[in-house]
Amino acid sequence: MSAVAGVLVAAVVTPTAAVASLAVSDATDTFNGLPDYLALQPLDQTSTFYATKGGKEVPIATFYAQNREDVSWKQIAQTVKDAAVDTEDPRFYTEGGIDIYGTIRGALATSSGSDVQGGSSITQQYVKNILVQRCDEQDQVDPDASAKVQAKQEKVFEQCYADAAGVTVSRKIQEIRYAVGLSKKYSKQDILQSYLNIVGFGGEIYGVQAAAKYYFDVDADQLTLPESATLVAILNNPNYLRVDDQAIKPDSSAQDNDSKDGFAATKERRDYVLQRMLVHKSITETQYKKAVATPITPKITSTQSGCQSAVAYDAGFFCNYVEHVLLQDPTFGKTADQRELKFQRGGLNVYTTLNLDLQNTAQSALSTWVPATDTDVDIGGANDSVEVGTGRIVTMVENKAYDDAGTGDASTTAVNYNTDYDYGGSAGFQTGSAFKAFDLAAWLEAGHTATEDIDAHYSGYSFPLDEFTASCQGGQLSGSPYQVYNDESSEGGEMSVLNATEESVNTAFMQMATQLDLCDIAKVAEALGVHSASPQTNPFQIVPSMVIGTNYISPLTMATAYAGIANNGMFCTNIAIDKITTTAGENVAVPKSTCTQAIPATVAAAMAWTLEHVITDGTATRAEPDDGTPILAKTGTTDNYEQNWLVTSSSKVANAIWVGQISGSDDLQYYDYNGSELANAKFYAARTILQALDSNYGGSEFTTPPSTLLYGSSESTTQNNSTTGGDTSNGTGTGTGSGTGTGTGTNPQPTSSPSPSAPATNPPSTGG
Repeated sequence: MSAVAGVLVAAVVTPTAAVASLAVSDATDTFNGLPDYLALQPLDQTSTFYATKGGKEVPIATFYAQNREDVSWKQIAQTVKDAAVDTEDPRFYTEGGIDIYGTIRGALATSSGSDVQGGSSITQQYVKNILVQRCDEQDQVDPDASAKVQAKQEKVFEQCYADAAGVTVSRKIQEIRYAVGLSKKYSKQDILQSYLNIVGFGGEIYGVQAAAKYYFDVDADQLTLPESATLVAILNNPNYLRVDDQAIKPDSSAQDNDSKDGFAATKERRDYVLQRMLVHKSITETQYKKAVATPITPKITSTQSGCQSAVAYDAGFFCNYVEHVLLQDPTFGKTADQRELKFQRGGLNVYTTLNLDLQNTAQSALSTWVPATDTDVDIGGANDSVEVGTGRIVTMVENKAYDDAGTGDASTTAVNYNTDYDYGGSAGFQTGSAFKAFDLAAWLEAGHTATEDIDAHYSGYSFPLDEFTASCQGGQLSGSPYQVYNDESSEGGEMSVLNATEESVNTAFMQMATQLDLCDIAKVAEALGVHSASPQTNPFQIVPSMVIGTNYISPLTMATAYAGIANNGMFCTNIAIDKITTTAGENVAVPKSTCTQAIPATVAAAMAWTLEHVITDGTATRAEPDDGTPILAKTGTTDNYEQNWLVTSSSKVANAIWVGQISGSDDLQYYDYNGSELANAKFYAARTILQALDSNYGGSEFTTPPSTLLYGSSESTTQNNSTTGGDTSNGTGTGTGSGTGTGTGTNPQPTSSPSPSAPATNPPSTGG
């Protein structure tokens, strides 16, 4: 009582003085010495991801730990403000941060032996909410920590909560001192606004704006008198008086406050709120009678948190990718903890690069030709579209539905087949002959030409390993010969590089590799952004088999690399976010695309010229959109058609489609869907997608390459035509000895997400 009396005297007699003599609590030296975390500031609130549809920004996903959206004083209905003050703290506008009479009454009750009582003012309630909010932010238990460490972390939170909301005299006096300090530093309007933005309205609903939207589907400034009184009524006991059919009676599991009895308990409290408003003359007798006669009729409007809400826009996987960018890119914080905290606190409007019109077309096309699940084969499919010259990702779809809860069947997954493992993806897939574009680049950079003739040998030819060089791994290789097969046994013999590219002849590209340095091929691929989708489990291997696509790479990586080819050899890193603003309208720095000259522009032009023939005269003709837009392309197929690719690009946008097996080694030529072999689904789906991309972006002719890179000079042609073959013997597709590595590997999925098993081996690719 003495301590309380001292505080009250200080508040009443010297409301602006710094009182340091009260040794009630050592948490603060003076009333004015408030901790920084008690300063009025934005609270944890929702973040929203946007995509474009019809040229307009559309919200596709919302994130929150607490569903809250801060609003200004003018964005809160006056009826809510009046209801809160009249019911919770009638003397709010005249007191100095605490209700003197209520505090004395509570102190007397406490000193007489009753439970600790408070008579809390709105300012005191705000202080308590702030302290609890700070505890919630620290409520993190490391699931990987030992039981002892976890117990310690839990104890820290429990102590924090006890200090913030515990029923003790010392805690209550601390709260009073903070409240007095706040009232000296901030206006009544600021305190009431902040209070209405922080208080809980049941479950994950915090703040008057989120409550208005959730319970009545209106903004806070549009609340009617009965609705305002209902929300203030809920504050008395949020979990019991909430009006969404989830109200739980204290100390009971019974739901006794639902719509069957018109939310009787809440209506009783609501009518009490209205009565207090009448007593304090905030409303008239007529308004009171009309409001009391109005039944509680909520219009529950849930705001789903996380990327699951983006499924309605076929954007769950893209949303998940953006979330990983926010949590991993150093632009958003130097450490993982800083990025996590920034994302969790929310209040961000994230405007992504996704084009929903193109996204819907891509999803429809992929789903038309690739089933979400099949009883006989574990099938997967993915498609990515990337702008040339900007790196902007405009589509990202998958054959399965996004499910981050792991509650669905085989037709759903949380694994994003489009992206790298570290960004929520799989461990990648063998690209087959789609990798040959990089072989071609190294070939042209080495001074060879697109029409040069080579001896492609025939299917089944065994290449002696000592014909291959990998300077970055020790030089000439050694070991058992590497036997290579073509898609057709008749393919091979003398042919031009152009013809070998059109028909995707494996032995031809392997013969080309004997005249190159395998490390140079790898360098070209790396310069164009090509990398393993999961270096930890499937590191990129510089071995002969890589020439025909045995490394595990993600579709997004392939699309971005081909965009670099179409961009005259200028590779641009991916971006998924155009801009971010805060709820206050401030701009937040976002990652920028970085563009570098990966290969000479002349080489890129010659590659484009050669790869155009693949879709006009080669293995990709079934995907030709026939709309006049020039397109470069390369198909890719692994052994037994287990993995199937088509990577393309116009001068404006690149596209990569993959259809393959998540696990197993079945031949997709033997499985049909929608009247077509699954091995050919890439063509028919891609054709529709390319037509939509071309219609939206258009496209011009690629840069004309120098004739010397196409046809060479008479002198260089004579020299370059002196290609010879090698010995024949059987091979296994693995390189051994100096400078080699195996061609085997696994394709594990993230252990944190439900996913099918992965291929167990990495056989040499033989498809076209």
